[in-house]
This record gives sequence, structure tokens and C-alpha cells, in this order.
Amino acid sequence: MLLSDKKINELCTFSFRMCVTVPPPADITAAEQKSLPEVLGSHQVRVQVKACGLSPLDLKLLDDVGIQRDLIPVGREVAGVVLQVGPKVSFFQPEDEVVGILPLDSPCSGLCDVIDIDEHYLVQKPEKLSSVCVAAALRDGLCAYTALHTHARMAAGHTLLVMDGASSFGLMCIQLACYHGVKVLTTSHSPQKHTFLEQLRPSVARVIKAYNGSSDLLPQVLEETGGLGVDIAIDSGVRLQEVEESEETKLFPHKHDIISVLGVGGHWVTSHQDLQLDPPDCRLLHLKSASVSFLNPEVWTASSAQQGRYLHILKDIVEKMSAGVLRPQPEEAVPLYEATVAMETVQRHQKKKAVVQL
Repeated sequence: MLLSDKKINELCTFSFRMCVTVPPPADITAAEQKSLPEVLGSHQVRVQVKACGLSPLDLKLLDDVGIQRDLIPVGREVAGVVLQVGPKVSFFQPEDEVVGILPLDSPCSGLCDVIDIDEHYLVQKPEKLSSVCVAAALRDGLCAYTALHTHARMAAGHTLLVMDGASSFGLMCIQLACYHGVKVLTTSHSPQKHTFLEQLRPSVARVIKAYNGSSDLLPQVLEETGGLGVDIAIDSGVRLQEVEESEETKLFPHKHDIISVLGVGGHWVTSHQDLQLDPPDCRLLHLKSASVSFLNPEVWTASSAQQGRYLHILKDIVEKMSAGVLRPQPEEAVPLYEATVAMETVQRHQKKKAVVQL
């Protein structure tokens, strides 16, 4: 991954250019701010961006859905102020504060000062919620909501196991589950994260160490659940081999461990795109009548049939953030001129999230 030598303060859109001969890593490049049309489309909203969240680009997903461009805009979680609305816009008016996630095929980057976006990708931002906070946490909130409500059908009285609960996504899952009366168990990836999770309020039932070669996941889960296992397990990645595959995956649980901790009728929500289940794994899932779902938050903007439900979810997430039900860890905002370095760090998975204040 190579850093472009163009001056960052002369540019507004940061992009990735795929190498022709090899898959990622890719080069970080930049493109000029595109001029916006004088007349907005019927349902378009012109927004002045105040903050933009940076998440890793899934270049393989873009290729799979047929989005092939030399330059792919980055920075899709945005918060800003409406400047102008199209003739048929019914949800917003100028000076409204809004938040949303740009669709996969958006020609604009959230790092531009002003962007045009369809009104059906935006919701009102509560006044007491900061632009930086919501831009940093919106995607994780959407993932948590999708995993727990849409896939796992969470209900009061269920037992949930969240892997790496101190991550931004894991923290959202824990807080959302506790709000709905779910008993939560989680794993920690370092002594500092272990202490942080033990001090959470509302508290989790048990924090299980997943560092220093600890392999106590199954016995501790069974002890906490009376030998029954959990109703829901949510991972942030899994190991497919018993041996450590890389530094990045050595803290992940093995796929067999997750299947083993599921109770009868349990549900496993995985973020692992290339999960491979062997016949013994499938047999164990069959014996438990358990199921597996793949978490892909991009599906909400991929189907127009889901727009109403998607907007309801976004609205519920920002309202819960405003009310303090969801309390994301504060993310320090970086200025625009540091966005290239921040995006490079996020894409290399050295950091899971960054937010840019414009």
C-alpha cells in the first residue's frame, strides 16, 4: 500500500486504486473534488459534511457486485447539515442536521466538503448528539442491530456471547443486548480490555480471557449457562485452523469452539466471509438444530425493498445514542490533512475505525 505524493490540502476525495496484477494491498490515491450540478435531482439532498467515519474498504465485495472503477471513494459514514433539497424531497429542509451512510455505488466521498445524496439514505441527527460521535459509531450500531435483531431475533431472557466485547462493534452489541434484557457473556483480548469490560454498566455476566493462550471459552460458557450453552454467539472473526494463522487472527476463537458453545436452537452470527464448515461441524450444528448467519451490513442499501426498514433502524440507532442507551467509546477526530494516513491505517487493520472532522 503506497501513499500518494499529492498534497492532501488540495484534495477532497480519497480513493483506492486496485492493482491490475494482484489483489490488495492497493495504492492510496486521491481525486479532485467533483463539481456538483446546479439543479438537484428530485429526491436528492445537498449536504455540507461536518464529520466522516472511515472503515475498511471491502474491495472483493465491490468486485462481486460489479462496481469496477479505477477510483473508489472512501469515507461513507457522514454527518452534516442540509444546504439544499430537491423538488420532491419530503423528509428534510435546509439547515436540518442529518446523518447517514453513502451507498456502495456512490460517486462522492464523505471527505468532500459538500455532497449530494438521496434522501432515503439519511435520517435526522438529534441535536444533542455530536457529528463526530455519530459518524464514528453509526456503522457499528447498524452491524449490531442487524446481527441481534435481524439475524438472531434477540429476545428478553436469551443468553448472548459476544467475542471481543471491547471493540466498537462488540460494545454496541453488549449495550443493545443489555437494554433488551439479554444475559451477556463476552471475551477480552488484553488485560486492559478485560478490566474495561468488567467495569461496564450495565454489567455483563462474565468476561472470559482470550489472551495469553487461554482456552477456557467452552467450560466457562457452560458453567455460566448451567451446561445449556448460549442462544446467540456473535464473532468478529474466526480461526479455521487449529494452529495460529497470523498475528491478526490468533485471538479469534476456532470455529468449532463457537459451535460447541451454542445451545439447542442457538444462532451463530459470523463476520467471516470465507467460513468453511466441515462435515463434523455441520453434524454438530444439525444435532443442536442450530443455524449460522453471515453479517453483511451492505445488504440494506443493496435492495430498494428494504429502504423503509433500513431508515427505521438508522433512526432507532441515533435515538438510542442520543438517549445514552448506546454509548460508543469516544473516537478522537483527525483533521482532513491526516485522512490519508488514517485511512491507510484502517485499511491495513492496524486500527478498526477512524473519524475525520471537516
